[in-house]
Amino acid sequence: MNHDTTQDRHLSLPARSQGGLRARWNAAAGFLERIVSHNLLALACRISIAAIFFYSGRTKVEGGLMVTDSAIELFRTEYKLPLVSPELAAHLAAYAEHLFPLLLVLGLFSRASALALLGMTLVIQTFVYPDAWPTHLSWAAILLYIAGRGAGTLSMDRAIGIR
Repeated sequence: MNHDTTQDRHLSLPARSQGGLRARWNAAAGFLERIVSHNLLALACRISIAAIFFYSGRTKVEGGLMVTDSAIELFRTEYKLPLVSPELAAHLAAYAEHLFPLLLVLGLFSRASALALLGMTLVIQTFVYPDAWPTHLSWAAILLYIAGRGAGTLSMDRAIGIR
């Protein structure tokens, strides 16, 4: 009988230690969930994706928003979008890469801005750089999060009552 009790205790020790490890892991996860709220995550997503597109837009212009000849040439020779002239495409891309990131940083019309940049990402993926899907997938994930969950409380959207 003594042997069975010792064996039962021996077998139950790993189960208890696993339960302790599981409890500690769950407590740590709960702590992170409280600290990394949707509001903080949305702000980080808005700023990070805005930076990517804004800096890309800056390469297409000089001064304020004067689209460069080299940007137009890039749309003519490398990007080659169907149904849109290189001049129009360069202007639209440059303006979109300035406007929508600015709106995202402000948290104004965030869902619409995220969807606009998601559309741009899909065009880039489909027609320009189809092999760059890992990068575009990471952009799409961030943009889908913003579009689906909104800008959070640290936004102009919240301040003026836009969902």
